[in-house]
Amino acid sequence: MNTATRLGSYGAALVVLAGGGYLLGGQVDAGPAAAQHSTHSSMSTPKEGDQMNMTDNTNSSLPQGLAVARGGYRLSLPATGYKAGTQTVSFQILGPDGKPVTTYRAAHEKDLHLIAVRRDFSGFQHVHPRLDAATGTWSVPLDLTSGTWRVYADFVPAGGSDLVLASDVLVPGDPGDPSLPDPQRTATVGKYTVTVTGSLVSGKHSMLDFKVTQDGKPVTTLQPYLGAYGHLVALREGDQAYLHVHPDGEPGDGTTAPGPQIGFGAEVPSPGRYHLFLDFKVDGRVYSAPFTLDAARGTTASTGDTGGQQTGSGHDNH
Repeated sequence: MNTATRLGSYGAALVVLAGGGYLLGGQVDAGPAAAQHSTHSSMSTPKEGDQMNMTDNTNSSLPQGLAVARGGYRLSLPATGYKAGTQTVSFQILGPDGKPVTTYRAAHEKDLHLIAVRRDFSGFQHVHPRLDAATGTWSVPLDLTSGTWRVYADFVPAGGSDLVLASDVLVPGDPGDPSLPDPQRTATVGKYTVTVTGSLVSGKHSMLDFKVTQDGKPVTTLQPYLGAYGHLVALREGDQAYLHVHPDGEPGDGTTAPGPQIGFGAEVPSPGRYHLFLDFKVDGRVYSAPFTLDAARGTTASTGDTGGQQTGSGHDNH
């Protein structure tokens, strides 16, 4: 599949990261995100029960991942009651009838993807919960450090369209230094080094190439993960609008090699800072490599150009 076709299939790549609302619990600000790079994270405290008082966001023009409810569906996830460390996190997706959803359509080989990102981007987990079909309750272990985490549920309900609902959870304790990461193009995870080349320019199609090496030598033994050789989550600093997109090409298509390069097409609608997390699999283990890139302003402004502004580990395959 060529880049243009794949971009269309996954929401025009990073286009969904356009400026939109910021949501913390039941508070929504649909105005532009702050047009500056912050030196600290917004470790605000969500109020217990705020989620259930949230008005359903039916504005389809807003980016994904900004609301706890959208299109009649709601993420029911407690905002408090967590502790630092590994614990089981459980939640439900409530449908338009108010009942837990129990049937889904698989996307990227899974019925639901759960992404947990600390508000200062220092922690990232991409996991796949188990569903109790009798109750509609999803459960999965998460290793949460103290601080505020943004949790995204990415799914396609049976008979519906793809949705990304999100909510903040608070883990009590000292969060440590909450400073945001500076731009970085190289990440070391385990015994692997990953370097990204290419630039993001608002309103233009950009190619990002991630090269995986070990001890300076190219890694050509990448394994398929979620139907591809790589999986990319992108978050815009400030409102943490969300998208994950698979790379151009796929295993078994006759042209895509299993490394060392993994290419992604991206189109961001506004300048600003973006935090990217690349998942790749080698020898049965999935690694997450963090990057921070600044998108330059293009010569042609694009729709939604509001200028919203404001590291890695390996894990077993879930």
